Amino acid sequence: MSADSRIQWLHRKILSRSYPNARLLAERFGISHRQAQRDVDYLKNELGAPIDYHFGKRGFFYTSAFELPSMGTDSNDESVFGLSALALPNGTAEDEAIQLQIPYSATIRCRDKLALVEFRRMIVSDEGKHRYRCEFQSVDVFLSLILSSDADITVLSPDWLRSRLTHAAQRILRNNPPLEDET
Repeated sequence: MSADSRIQWLHRKILSRSYPNARLLAERFGISHRQAQRDVDYLKNELGAPIDYHFGKRGFFYTSAFELPSMGTDSNDESVFGLSALALPNGTAEDEAIQLQIPYSATIRCRDKLALVEFRRMIVSDEGKHRYRCEFQSVDVFLSLILSSDADITVLSPDWLRSRLTHAAQRILRNNPPLEDET
């Protein structure tokens, strides 16, 4: 398993309040305890996760809301998670960026079960009270699904995604004012 898979797993476990620890991460992925601790340190120090250790529960938790960022690197940089650089077609090593497979995540509220069929491949958990946690690779595809849905869907988190959706809706309304009666 790659380091980005381990980071995603750790992130999901922390979000679900399972209080994972380095020992559990090491056992789950067959890596050394030292490597597992490096993954935790990377999440905290490099990705800026507000992660802390709960001694009573013997595991990690977030001290505030946190979403994994979209991560990229120059295609000739092998330092991120120790990945080998990938050759990208039609570009130079300096200009191209690779997108790691760490998905974006969001929590939505939707009461329309039929509308949720469109989101089924993105929904990773049912949070109760018509709230669903989604993971997706493309923000544009996710927002397009919301905008094209005939259902009332609310983006509950993260705030940056709510803001982007609001901005898109305002732009659509601004560019499509009601037509004046041409009589």
